[in-house]
Amino acid sequence: MNSLVAGHGLPQGEAFPDELGRLLKKDGVDVEIVNAGVSGDTTAGGLARLDWSLAAKPDAAIIVLGGNDLLRGLEPAASYRNLEGIIEQLAANQVEVLLAGMQAPRNLGADYANEFDAIYDRLAKRHKILFYPFFLDGVALQSAMNQPDGMHPNEQGVAHIATKILPLVKTLLSKTGKP
Repeated sequence: MNSLVAGHGLPQGEAFPDELGRLLKKDGVDVEIVNAGVSGDTTAGGLARLDWSLAAKPDAAIIVLGGNDLLRGLEPAASYRNLEGIIEQLAANQVEVLLAGMQAPRNLGADYANEFDAIYDRLAKRHKILFYPFFLDGVALQSAMNQPDGMHPNEQGVAHIATKILPLVKTLLSKTGKP
């Protein structure tokens, strides 16, 4: 997970996992959420840190990685391999997965953007996991939903993301077989 999850630029307790936890609790779903977000993290960094995340013995995971791969212009094939490694390790540990996709800015070129955008759908279909096509849906490029840097959601943006992804998160949790 990256700065979008870590809560870069937000007050303590206002990051995406915090807001998602509040929404779930409001709906009567009692879960412990571990925020594994690290600002600046790439898919390679997420893969390298996965053992740390697995030490918490999670039942489910939401993968939100790839934005920093984009910012660095990393090869989509490498991002695919890293994400696949994460998905495979989670599956080997009986962790249910929700993959949240990223979309490449068009200024990186149509070929790059199309190749990058497709990796998430391909992975979701290949591994038969839950898929949320664009983590920043309704927030990207919306100034009212972002901090002044134009890249990181503000509190309103985080609330929007958490509300939109909530139904899939509930589906994810139902797959764990735990109440």
